Parts: sequence; structure tokens; C-alpha cells
Amino acid sequence: MTDDAQPLQPTEPAPAEAAPIEAAPAEAAPAELATTPAQTEPAQTEPEPTPGKPRRLPVTDVSLVVLIGTSGAGKSSFARKHFLPTQVISSDFCRGLVADDENDQSASTEAFALLHHIVGMRLAAGRLTVVDATNVQPEARKQLVRIARDHDVLPIAIVLDVPPGVCAERNRTRPDRQLPAHVIPRQHRELRRSLRGLEREGFRKVHILRGEAEVTAAEIVPEKRFNDLRHLTGPFDIVGDIHGCRSELETLLTRLGYGLTRDAEGRAVDAAHPQGRTAVFVGDLVDRGPDTPGVLRLVMGMVAAGHAVCVPGNHENKLGRAMDGRKVTVSHGLQESLDQLAGESEEFRAEVRAFMHGLVSHYLLDGGALVVCHAGLPEKYHGRASGRVRSHALYGDTTGETDEYGLPVRYPWAEEYRGRALVVYGHTPVPVASFLNNTICLDTGCVFGGSLTALRYPERELVSVEAEQEWYAPVRPMITDAPGSREGRPLDLADVAGRRVVETALHGRVAVREENAAAALEVMSRFAIDPRLLAYLPPTMAPSATSRRPGYLEHPEEAFFAYRQDGVRQVLCEEKHMGSRAVVLVARGEGALEKRFGIAGPGAIWTRTGRAFLGDDALTAAVLDRLRAAAERSGLFEELGTGWLLLDAELMPWSLKAAELLRRQYAAVGAAAGAALPAVLSALEQAAGRGLDLAGLTARQRQRAADAQAFTEAYRRYCWPTEGLSGIRLAPFQVLAAEGANLAVRPHDVHLGWIDRLVAADDPQAPILHGTGRLLVDTADEASIAAGVAWWEELTAAGGEGMVVKPLASLVRGKAGEGRPGGLVQPGVKVRGREYLRIIYGPDYTEYLDQLRQRFLGHKRSLALREYALGLEALDRLAAGEPLWRVHEPVFAVLALESEPVDPRL
Repeated sequence: MTDDAQPLQPTEPAPAEAAPIEAAPAEAAPAELATTPAQTEPAQTEPEPTPGKPRRLPVTDVSLVVLIGTSGAGKSSFARKHFLPTQVISSDFCRGLVADDENDQSASTEAFALLHHIVGMRLAAGRLTVVDATNVQPEARKQLVRIARDHDVLPIAIVLDVPPGVCAERNRTRPDRQLPAHVIPRQHRELRRSLRGLEREGFRKVHILRGEAEVTAAEIVPEKRFNDLRHLTGPFDIVGDIHGCRSELETLLTRLGYGLTRDAEGRAVDAAHPQGRTAVFVGDLVDRGPDTPGVLRLVMGMVAAGHAVCVPGNHENKLGRAMDGRKVTVSHGLQESLDQLAGESEEFRAEVRAFMHGLVSHYLLDGGALVVCHAGLPEKYHGRASGRVRSHALYGDTTGETDEYGLPVRYPWAEEYRGRALVVYGHTPVPVASFLNNTICLDTGCVFGGSLTALRYPERELVSVEAEQEWYAPVRPMITDAPGSREGRPLDLADVAGRRVVETALHGRVAVREENAAAALEVMSRFAIDPRLLAYLPPTMAPSATSRRPGYLEHPEEAFFAYRQDGVRQVLCEEKHMGSRAVVLVARGEGALEKRFGIAGPGAIWTRTGRAFLGDDALTAAVLDRLRAAAERSGLFEELGTGWLLLDAELMPWSLKAAELLRRQYAAVGAAAGAALPAVLSALEQAAGRGLDLAGLTARQRQRAADAQAFTEAYRRYCWPTEGLSGIRLAPFQVLAAEGANLAVRPHDVHLGWIDRLVAADDPQAPILHGTGRLLVDTADEASIAAGVAWWEELTAAGGEGMVVKPLASLVRGKAGEGRPGGLVQPGVKVRGREYLRIIYGPDYTEYLDQLRQRFLGHKRSLALREYALGLEALDRLAAGEPLWRVHEPVFAVLALESEPVDPRL
């Protein structure tokens, strides 16, 4: 939200926040509300000017300026002189819009309705807005003040108190406006009656210009909001709630690289970072802990030296009021602070009061990309100034209910946050700090025996120190229903029902249609594995572009050319296995999954739709045990520093999962052809023996028989008997995630290197782990492309399904240009063999290649990219320790997208 009138002069932030423009709703009781002298005393009218000296009128960059004056006072001329034309909303102009006549007083009701609408739209967008109308009647001003309050901006009054005779003379010179003689005197009387009450009406600044000379000499001085520190770009170290834990604060600052400065008595009074980093404190410095004065002394010293900035917490607000002698409820650790401060000097206590009174509710930093406040702040409040904004910044919002401990139930605003700025806050203790919708709560309950946490910005790195002890017993445990904790809250039907939009870091907003969500809900609720384990579903994969080569529907050259067009030089060709896609979660030990997934066990294996892959729990455990042993022997657990691994794999044979499908669909086709076509050929041969010319028809049926035989041979390659582990092959090709890490974005050769180690570490006597053949191809090298084509031909000639071509770097964004929009590049395209495609398109599909080449790949490609982005989003949230419902959101969306109508053969 920037000023669009004229450049602002950089100024130091004011010592206190602008006064609220309406009473803020209290979180628990009105007595706890933020009230400091700077926020409660009435707005001040400008002092009388010095004769001959121009009047400087401060105007906040985002505010509603209401011009007040009789007709002919010069309001429109004043507005044209000092503001941009787009900033000025005139009642005359609005009257002209609705009536084609700016002087048609009969259209005033509609005109002012339009004016109020436009003003509201501009204020919602954070733009300085000036209302040019007489505004001499209290009712007219009341509506404008209400609009300013609705949008949490300051209303500013500029009064042009020009003698009525001057105004009448000006109106007489305007042929388009001839007012009755009584109008201007009446307006002037109303104006004079209003002057003393403008502050009470809610105007936070009142500038009164008396006479033509003052109006002419006036100068508008744009000023920044007190919470606007966008010019500070960091880097920052943002520290969570301290609550008097001075020793832990010193330890944390030292770990962050700050050098402490101590006074003659050895007390820390400042801390500076050698690289010029700035500390930012989210409030609640005081109460409950062992050394509130020590924390205040250090933080105040850092702020005074320019090494830190600080926003208030609700505990500073309450302590400041108590120190001012106001009546407050002494609870939640306030008595400890009062007792500790009683041992300090009066001078120090005065400094503490001044410091707390000067704290601003929240700050915009780093060009507006970072917002720091105590209890969190929705985007609509960023940079705004009102009692409502301050209340939310101090206390957050509540549902109006209380929990079993008698404490207010907080409204989960962060779950709905979709803003551009990162919001960093505290207030609600969480076991572990984690990102949620571009927000993060840093209150990790140090005073309750948890830890003191800081966020390095822009690095987004968390640094914590453990509490030295439990300094204060919490009223309730550090519960997990706060945003960012492990479980967060139970899964809710409202999370997935109806039309949904999921925000992804890589592909923006991905929409899920209501009907697709319903289909996914049916599958997920009836057939899926325990949702606590269901951290990922693999995306669909698009085929390569349709080949024009005779006899081929798909060919590798199209895949190589497409990636070259996207600027991808190196691609990895991976053997496509003859099985079914499987996601495998394997635990290092029985309790390894408990911390992250909240459930013990060896792990799980599931399909692309979230169903348990193997119906036999004992067999599943046996496969997982073999994989766990290989990961242990290969050192992969140790190298990745994890107690579990999540892998993308193929589980073979295909008949292991699709036996019924093979019997009903594929074997039936082969059996029918095997029964019918020999009889047909026999009849044709007999007819030919009688002299009939049936050579063409006979050749056609012989080709059909050959195609049917090729079809049967193709699907049979994917079927073999299994008994227990015997015959099962697991071919992992990607390590998706480990504790605290999304590994899916690592280059594919790194993944295959890990997989090779797993395969080599398997039991050599009865191996079940299967490697993945691969070939690196340079898309700019014709010889390399030829080698890739030859490798594919070799694979498919041996009965293989084909290959998958992937960018070596894994996650790649394409270059825009030459008709290409840029954005995410396909993470992989499949190039299936000529014989394998008989299974997909039918035994005699080669007879209809011209028709099949008309397939439309756009929807399938779009689907593949959306599901890929959702999958990576789920892994990012899993790695960040976000709660189950947050991880589940993109996982569910992948399943929902699978029910979009798309040719299943693609």
C-alpha cells in the first residue's frame, strides 16, 4: 500500500502508534484492552498558525481526507492543487455520472451512494482518498468516518473556513451554479457549529484553514504510517515470546551470532550482529519468567541502539497499564513482573513505561514482504491503523467459546491466510514452530519449559535453545490445536467437501471441482490407508507427443525435442518397469514414525489411489523389513539423518495388484480371439478351396490373429506367479522424503545412486529389490539422441514397456518465448513401446494409427503438472512439520484430480 500522491520523505517512525479510530473488541474482558495515553487521548486540532508562515498539514499516506467547507470555499481548487486527480472523489462528479448534470440536486442521494462506494473501493485497496463535498452536516461526515473505520484507516478533516461573502461572490461568477441566497449562510452556520466537535466525531487529525490567505499558503506534508518500516530490508532475526527468560535470550542471541554488551554490573544492555542483522521481537517480553527487568534492559538497549525493533504483546500492554496505576486483573504472571520491577530504580521503571507506550502494534518490513506482530494479522489489516487492528495484533481473534481450562478458543486465522507477506507472530504456544500458509508462530513456550525460537529471515531458518527449566506451570499443556503443530486439528469434512482451491508454491492455485472432490472423498473414506501415513500420492504422467513415424504412435525423438524446446539440455531416460506404481513408507525402527506421523509400525505401501497395495499385512511387513534392512546396510538412514524414508517405486508383477483386471479384460480378449479366429481362418481357407477369391479377407484375418497373439504375449510379460516374497520385485526409483527434508527436488542421478545402494545391499540369496536401468541423453547432441533412441528400441524389442524421460535436474522451469508460456516443465514423459501399446489401444491398433494420432494431450499434460505441483506441495508441508490436515490437503487434491475426464489410454 503506497502513497500515490507524491513521494514520501523518509522519516523516523513516530514514538507511538496513531490513535485507534474505534473501540477495539476485547479478547477476554474490556479491562485487558490496549489503552495507552497515545491511543486514548482525543485527536488534536492544529495550533494557531504563525502569521506569514505557511501551514504544513500532515496527511498520512493511507487515509481518508474529508474536505469541509461551504460552496465556493475553494475545496475543488485546493484538491486539484495538492492531490492527484485520481485521488479526489467529488460529489459533483458523481452527480454528473448518475444524472449527466453535476448541478442536478435531485440526484444527490444516488450520487453520494456512488461516492461512498468508490471511496470504500479505494480504501480497501490502500489508496489515499480525498472527498470533495461540502460535508458541513454531521450526518454526511458520520458516514465517511464509518467508511474509514470499516477499512481501518485514519479519517482526516481539512476545513476551509472562508468568509461567506467570499463564497457568495465566487458562486455569482459561476454561470453553471446559481444558489439561493440563504444556502451559503446556512452552510456557514453549520460549518461553524461543527468545528469544536470534529474530534469527537472520530477525526484523528483536524486541520482548520481560516481565510483565503491560509488556504492559499497551506502545504500538504505526506507522512508515513507508524507501522510502515518497509525501507528496512533486513536481514532479520525474529525472536518469539520470551516471558522474562533472560538467560535463554542471551544464549539464543549468542547462537545467532550477536555480541552482547554488558554494563558495569555485568548486565546485558545491548547486542549487535557483526554482519548488521537486525533483531525483531514479537512481544511478550515480560511476565511469568525469572528476570523480566533483565529482558527489558537488553531489548530496550538494542532498540535504542538501532539493533532491534519490537512490537508489543498483550503482556506488555497489561503491564504498562498496571505501572500507570490503572486497574487491571493481576493474573497470568503479571505479579511476578511487578515484584521484579519493584526492585529497580524509578528511572528504569519510567524508561520501561515510555518504551511500552511507544510500541507500535505491527510492522511492515522488507518492502511489505514481511509482517511482524504479536498474535497474527490477516492481510486486510496489514499496514492499517485502528483499535480493531491493534486488538487483533495483540490478542488475535476468538470464536467466543472457552475450552475446558476456561481459556478463549482462538479463531484459526492462519489456516485461511493466503497473503503475499510472510506473517511472523507468537502469542499461542506451539510445540514446534512451522510454516503454515506463509505464516509462522514462534512462541515455543520457553517459559513453560519448551524452547526459545528465532526465525532467520530471509533464510527461513529456525534456531532454538531449550529452556533451562520450567519457569512457570502452564494453565493448559502446550496443545496441538494451534496452527503449525504436528496434528494441528482433526481432519474435517469441510477441508475437502465442495469446490476447493489449493495454494501451491510451484504452480499457484490449483482448483478442485466439487464433483471431483466428492469422488475422491468416496475413495479416501472407504478404501484408503490410515490418513496419518498418507503423506503423498504420485502424479499422473503425460505421454510424449504423438509420433508421425510410420508404424509408431510414440517415439523418443518427440520427447527429446520437447525438452530441448523447453531449454532442458540433459535428460535421464529410465527403464519403465512392468508393474504398478507404489508409494512406500519404511521406518527404521518400530517407533520411528511416531514423532512425525503419530503412529507406530513398520510403515506402509499404497497405490496411486491411497489403497493398501497388498491385502496381506504380514506380506507387507515382510517387504518393508527387506527394504529397511537394505537401507540400514547401505547407510542411507544414517546419511540422511532420518528414522524413515518415503519412496516412489514400482511393485511387480502387474498381476500382483491387477490379477482380476487381467482375467476380466486382457485374458478374455486373448481367449476370445484364440477361440474365434482359427475357426474363421479355417472357414475362409475352405471357401478359397472352392474357388472363391478371398485372399484379401483371409490376409486381413491372419493379421488379426497375429495381432491377437502379439497382444497376449505383451500382457503375459507382466504376469508371473508369486508366493510370499518369492516372485515379488520392488523397484524404487526416487527417494521422496526423509525427516525434515523434501528430497524429490534432488537431481535424478542422485536418487538412482541411492537406489543402486539399496539394491546392492539387498539379500543376495533371494533379492526382491530391483534396479532401474538409465541412460543420460544430451538433447542438443544428435549422436546422444540417436543413442537414446537405440536404447529404447533395445528395451522394447526385449519385451520391455518402454522408458520415462525426465529432466536430470528434476524440478525445472522452462523458458518463455516462441509461443511458449514458460512455467513448470513436465517432470517426466513416458514413451511406451510399440508392442506394449497393444495392451492399451487394442490388439490391432496399428491398423488405425491415423485416427489414433488425433489424440489430444493438452488436458493430460495440464493434469500431470497440477498433480506434480500438489505432490511437491505435500512433501514441502511434510518436511516443514506442518499438521496432518495441511499435508492431507494437496494429497486429497491429487486424488480428486484423477477423476477429471481424460482419455485413460494416454
